[in-house]
Amino acid sequence: MTSGPNDPIHSLPPGPLRLTDSPWFWAVAFSLVSLVGIGLIASKFDARQRQIEGRFLGREHAARERARRAAGLPPIDLAAAAEDREAVAPRRIVPLWTLAAAAGLATLGSGAMLAREWRKR
Repeated sequence: MTSGPNDPIHSLPPGPLRLTDSPWFWAVAFSLVSLVGIGLIASKFDARQRQIEGRFLGREHAARERARRAAGLPPIDLAAAAEDREAVAPRRIVPLWTLAAAAGLATLGSGAMLAREWRKR
């Protein structure tokens, strides 16, 4: 089935353009919601990330120690070499600001494109 100029869909007059018809509007909306979400989970994310990274670092140290022992080197006491979790906290492996910066840039970029699109209309 082909559509042509006599097709009822094509013969409708164009309606008013709405803001919600723009994909840039939705990009702005979703990136703003992601920024709000990041703000809401920031404190819980930090606590959870501290646990995850502490376990990761512990497994990494244990693997290095197993490799040292397998190579015939003298053992190191892992408890004595352990780092305090609070001392490691400022050096997050996966910081939350990177996600917030990406969401902020997406908001600014899509907002600029939305403004540009609406200026043309």
